[in-house]
Amino acid sequence: MACQSPISPGISWYEDNVAERPEYPALGGSTETDVAIIGGGFTGLQAAYNLAKNDVRVTLIEACRFGDGASGRNGGQLGSGQRWWPEEAEASLGYDRSKALFDMAENAKRYLLDFADDHGIDIDYTPGQLSVCHKKGLEKYYRANGEIAASRYNYPHISFMDGKETAERLGSTHYLFGVRDTGTGHIQPMKLLVGLARQAQAAGAAIHEKTKALKIDRQGGKIVIETTHGTIRTERALIACNAYIGNLEPVTANHVMPIRSFIGATRPLDDFPDVIPGNESVADSRFVVRYFRRLKNGRLLFGGREAYTADNPRDISDHIRRQIAEIYPQLAEIEMTHSWGGSVGITLPRQPFVREVMPGVTSIGGYSGHGVMLSNYCGKLYADLVRGDRTELELYRDLNIAGFPGGPRLRTPLLFLALSWYALRDKF
Repeated sequence: MACQSPISPGISWYEDNVAERPEYPALGGSTETDVAIIGGGFTGLQAAYNLAKNDVRVTLIEACRFGDGASGRNGGQLGSGQRWWPEEAEASLGYDRSKALFDMAENAKRYLLDFADDHGIDIDYTPGQLSVCHKKGLEKYYRANGEIAASRYNYPHISFMDGKETAERLGSTHYLFGVRDTGTGHIQPMKLLVGLARQAQAAGAAIHEKTKALKIDRQGGKIVIETTHGTIRTERALIACNAYIGNLEPVTANHVMPIRSFIGATRPLDDFPDVIPGNESVADSRFVVRYFRRLKNGRLLFGGREAYTADNPRDISDHIRRQIAEIYPQLAEIEMTHSWGGSVGITLPRQPFVREVMPGVTSIGGYSGHGVMLSNYCGKLYADLVRGDRTELELYRDLNIAGFPGGPRLRTPLLFLALSWYALRDKF
């Protein structure tokens, strides 16, 4: 039975549409382990699974339930490449690093889909993604995107859509043009998370829900994690809390900021066949991104970030319905059956944060809305790193991820002021 999450508002459509969501016990007292993991989302659970299957003793704790955070409540879109388009990354980082990061993201996509297939996890994978634009001035960049991806990044799956094709594929004239990516798609993230937790436990990982980390420190050569249900002593630790880091570890908190994101699901749109007839996922060009897709049962899932008002709107459904109506006026009165929210972890440059924040303690997060495939892969890469392998995780460790300005007291209000400014710019 679905229940109200203590950290995220609303009951998601995902929760109501998984056959089973097993519960896992809280930590049963103090313990010792080789690797401790704080955070039971995709990053933490993939790390636990890949460590345990290679006979590493691993203990994972999650403050709430697996899936209460972003991994179980997100928009389900995979995307291609990193958060930046490759040509944007190339302008900043140079071609070699940009190409390596793009290839890493494609490896992440393959890893996720292969993992689900290899373990018989039905994640409702549906191919296709549309990136649509609301600003005429960006047309030359959209026209060039597919050609650059094919000629310089060996990715021939992106094609430009003019206004007519965009309207036909979207079922709306709200956007001016876009690109279509046939090499990616979207999934039901809670199904993946439930299956992943099962695999981690079956591999031998000790995984625990409703066990909050209170403090992390070093004592006598060991990492010591104090929790609500005992103490964990370990040689190494992974902080995989992403947007839910709170005050646990200050370096991560200074570099990974939470912003609120809200999603709604409508009744099935059987009487509106023109709305995304190809069942692709859609993301638009706004800084405060709107993302939407049709689910396999015909519902419209629609998300947008409420970064410039209160954290939790009084009525999430009304807020989402208004955004839907801007794109699909015919759905202005559509019934919303589910509405929910949660926090997304972002960094200042919109690239993941990977750093050793104290001896033996690695922190990974800040996927900035591009985390479905990247978080799964980063968890796997962390496990490889612990086992002594050189991995693509070094590409993220080498990025210069600056902290948010303002210190603990001012960084949140400064961020909201900045996002409000960008949201205002989106209107013009």
